Amino acid sequence: MLLKINPHNPQARQIERVIDIIKKGGIIAYPTDTFYGIGCDIMNKKAIEKIYTLKQRKKTKPFSFICPDLKNISKYAKVSNMAYRHMKRLLPGPYTFILSGSKLVPKMMLTKRRTAGIRVPDNKIALSLAKELGHPIISTSATHPDGQIFENPSLLHDHFIKTIDVVIDGGPVLGSPSSVVSLIDDIPEIIRYGAGDVDIFE
Repeated sequence: MLLKINPHNPQARQIERVIDIIKKGGIIAYPTDTFYGIGCDIMNKKAIEKIYTLKQRKKTKPFSFICPDLKNISKYAKVSNMAYRHMKRLLPGPYTFILSGSKLVPKMMLTKRRTAGIRVPDNKIALSLAKELGHPIISTSATHPDGQIFENPSLLHDHFIKTIDVVIDGGPVLGSPSSVVSLIDDIPEIIRYGAGDVDIFE
């Protein structure tokens, strides 16, 4: 199903339709401030396994996930005062922060070092979904296994029609990856240079 949602003022009724699908274990494609993402409920193991298959990805590489706001991040990660200050300045925005995961994060979503990649994208649809669901949502870019990026939601829908339950058409997105910054042990480390400005960490 291809579902059009207003990116500036997401209609509550449409968001509720998508949440209903997620709660039943559905897989969705949705806009962020970087790429279109593929996601599901972080607490649904079967749905996460479907995404691993869909992305042809090894389970040793956990997906990052979206929280609706900074306050919510502290439920799922250990956030020091330094990490909080940095994230408060930059979020919502095109960043993925690597933090130590809390006990609420399912084991399959953590690396061997028990770290997790967390996003608060500057996209009202993505944030509305995470807020209304009440759990974080998996975030992995909607790419073809050969690396081709789907920036057009209708092309994405045509490609994943048999494997994704709903593709949200939330208009055009940036089409470049997020910057990835590790804040483990209060030592900022830039893992990937992307859309976000990381000057403050250099």
